[in-house]
Amino acid sequence: MYTKRYQIVYNFLVKVYNVECKGFLYIQFTRNDSFVYGLTSYGGETIMKKIGFIGLGIMGKPMASNLVAKGYSVTVNDLNETAVAELVAAGATRAASPAQVAERSEVIITMLPANKHVKQVVLGDNGVLQTAKPGTVIIDMSSITPVVSKEVAALAAEKGVEMLDAPVSGGEPKAIDATLAIMVGGKEEVFEEVKDVLYAMGTEVTLVGGNGSGTTAKLANQVIVNLNIAAMSEALVLATKAGIDVEKMYQAIRGGLAGSAVLDAKAPLILDRNFVAGGRIDINMKDITNVIDTAHEIGVPMPLSSQLLEIFHALKVDGKSADDHGGIVQYFEKLANVEVGRVEK
Repeated sequence: MYTKRYQIVYNFLVKVYNVECKGFLYIQFTRNDSFVYGLTSYGGETIMKKIGFIGLGIMGKPMASNLVAKGYSVTVNDLNETAVAELVAAGATRAASPAQVAERSEVIITMLPANKHVKQVVLGDNGVLQTAKPGTVIIDMSSITPVVSKEVAALAAEKGVEMLDAPVSGGEPKAIDATLAIMVGGKEEVFEEVKDVLYAMGTEVTLVGGNGSGTTAKLANQVIVNLNIAAMSEALVLATKAGIDVEKMYQAIRGGLAGSAVLDAKAPLILDRNFVAGGRIDINMKDITNVIDTAHEIGVPMPLSSQLLEIFHALKVDGKSADDHGGIVQYFEKLANVEVGRVEK
């Protein structure tokens, strides 16, 4: 069945897109029964897109690694020389600046902490737009505000450069195994052009709408995820203070309506007192700040998110900024003077 399916797609690519396969044709089917493809020559020299990747943090480094592993020619840049060296050892090429990345790339991915970093890297001196050729596509996968995303996209368009906002969800584990959910904003034809690149890093890739739609979806995602963690944390502290076995309670409720991907991802780590960051508290605090700012600009009250932001600020003052956002539980533990954990056997 699969051989016939691949043959149909191969014939389609050759006939409609004039794809000339002088090596290995890589075809990946997506859940909606569409597909993405790439090409690699017999000699091993890649003829797939030339990718630039700027920002090799907790998320960016494994995402760039997956692009290298899947045969793309990847040029990387980051202030962290250790991260750059690891990618170079895996097969990437080093660039001294964002401008140098743009010189060598057809598609440039940015995965940066905040608005100011994206603006500096794309718009600043020695930035991407200094050297990017017309037709280049920027994919900003950072979590920033829709206002800034649209601003950067408009300035890129003046140079003939296309831009998609494509933030992600799933944290470090899904960045490592290339199963991220990616929410995209931008032109449909640009999305179709670079869809293969996005599917090399994620399994759920959705074009939400025009520029700024991806970043807006990400803000909504962060509200749901972080408030879910906060509600779960409050419940775990209640159960602990009441004296029941929290691990057994977790097993009892996870199959019902209280069950969620967040519960399954974070509850076991909390029980193990493992707050090593997959999604840092300070980064999530930045995201919720963006939520509040964006919501107030368009007249949307956010009472629960506002309380969550105060919880994040309290954790920051308590020295927990670098913890995983599962560490929200520590705020509730401090209020109740109790610590959630596994029952010693």
